[in-house]
Amino acid sequence: QVQLVESGGGLVQAGGSMRLACAASGRTFSSGVMGWFRQAPGRERDFVAAIVLSGGTTYYHDSVQGRFTISSDNAKNTVYLQMNSLKPEDTAVYYCGAQSISSRVGVPSTYDYWGQGTQVTVSS
Repeated sequence: QVQLVESGGGLVQAGGSMRLACAASGRTFSSGVMGWFRQAPGRERDFVAAIVLSGGTTYYHDSVQGRFTISSDNAKNTVYLQMNSLKPEDTAVYYCGAQSISSRVGVPSTYDYWGQGTQVTVSS
């Protein structure tokens, strides 16, 4: 069993920055993938970014490419999402997920574990 706990959300003005963290405990996947997704009211859970834990390959949704950076500290079992140049449309609950196989990293149903989510609100 893996437990994921997100932190770092809050309120920020448009153009600002914020860093989210996702700490994993329990059995961890040294060769899997951790990803960030977001869900705005009335919308499905959308892919934001993912990182392959061994090797560090990263993937981003086009809407955040160049603004967001995903990274991992495997020694701390923690994944980060650095968000810069934030826009009001980035407002959502952000979730981190973990999957044990590196497959279809942008698809929520391929993730085995989820955190409880953290609210990010970007004011205009």
